[in-house]
Amino acid sequence: MKVVILGSTGSIGTQALDVISHHSDLFEVTALAAGGSHVRLLAKQAHEFGVRAVALADSRSVSAFRDAFESLTSSALPQLFVGKDAASAVAALAPDGVVLNGITGSVGLRPTLAALKSGATLALANKESLVVGGGLIADACTRPGQIVPVDSEHSAIYQALRSGRHHRGLTSVNQDGVSEVSRLILTASGGPFRTFTREQMANVSAQDALHHPTWSMGPVVTINSSTLMNKGLELIEASYLFDIAPQRIVPVVHPQSIVHSMVEFVDGSSIAQASPPDMRLPIALGLSAPVRLDNVAAPNAWDSPTSWDFEPLNNELFPAVSMAREAVATSPLHPAVMNAANEEAVEAFLDGRIGYLDIVATVAQVLDRFEHPGEVTFESVLGVEEWARACAHEVMA
Repeated sequence: MKVVILGSTGSIGTQALDVISHHSDLFEVTALAAGGSHVRLLAKQAHEFGVRAVALADSRSVSAFRDAFESLTSSALPQLFVGKDAASAVAALAPDGVVLNGITGSVGLRPTLAALKSGATLALANKESLVVGGGLIADACTRPGQIVPVDSEHSAIYQALRSGRHHRGLTSVNQDGVSEVSRLILTASGGPFRTFTREQMANVSAQDALHHPTWSMGPVVTINSSTLMNKGLELIEASYLFDIAPQRIVPVVHPQSIVHSMVEFVDGSSIAQASPPDMRLPIALGLSAPVRLDNVAAPNAWDSPTSWDFEPLNNELFPAVSMAREAVATSPLHPAVMNAANEEAVEAFLDGRIGYLDIVATVAQVLDRFEHPGEVTFESVLGVEEWARACAHEVMA
């Protein structure tokens, strides 16, 4: 199976390549895409997997990549794609294979659309694609089940849905009969501040927020997980992926991060997917679905004493989830506004320009100012994102 990895030097990309290296008889990596901040790692990946093409978003990194690659081998350079459309170009290179989109942020939307339009199976870890362009993605799909979710929560739901009948949504896990699904239960670790008071959260530093209790992720996703904005984005993603009204998606705090999400069926039963917190599991399934690869990660230690806790989400302390539910219910463009404002606010927090509680407060003010949704097109999505980013800077100033 031919595979293209978008965001190959990030957390998702590096773990995907680790999975593939242990199953090299099943996969052939044909192209890699990265921003350009880790050219030595990218060159090493390109050499190790013998890729034919490499995409670099930052044109200033081309010379450094060439030097790094040539220091490793005398083989010819892979074909280089450079610039903002580079990832989209390589995303279309595996129409009969799998494209894993592990890019962070809404810049992942264009490559997502390119992969879908090519006919490739899309292993989607870039939740922002669906958040900002859910309607566009539905139109870009060329067949049922073309998207396999890679976020651990959505992968869990994808797996649990196979226990019942549910023919709706972008994933279309099965198509026989009327849906038996009652609710989707999204589990959340609660982040590092789930026991804090609001007064304590006011003094949180970037260093504090970058220490997640169970997952190792990039800085933006880690901050989003601490504010639970990430859970809000996942709620929107789940609503689009599985065609479920946002009111029927229930976040639950589960600090151990063993149960990754659940599906509640109309008869009252719930099916859960449980495993240690290791992203290689959903990544592997994204690459091979519906077949499972062997020996991807260690299973739960069922022969040792253990306990799992589940708690209701404190919406007053973490208002981002309710904000996301309201945004996706209001219009298809409100989530794009929310995501863009949040990206700007998180960057400002990491730079020390605003406080921790100002992140979600900024997003709320930007959403309050957004009045004219309009028609959903690729251009309108880009337009409202640009407006939201400018508005966020006005609010933060």
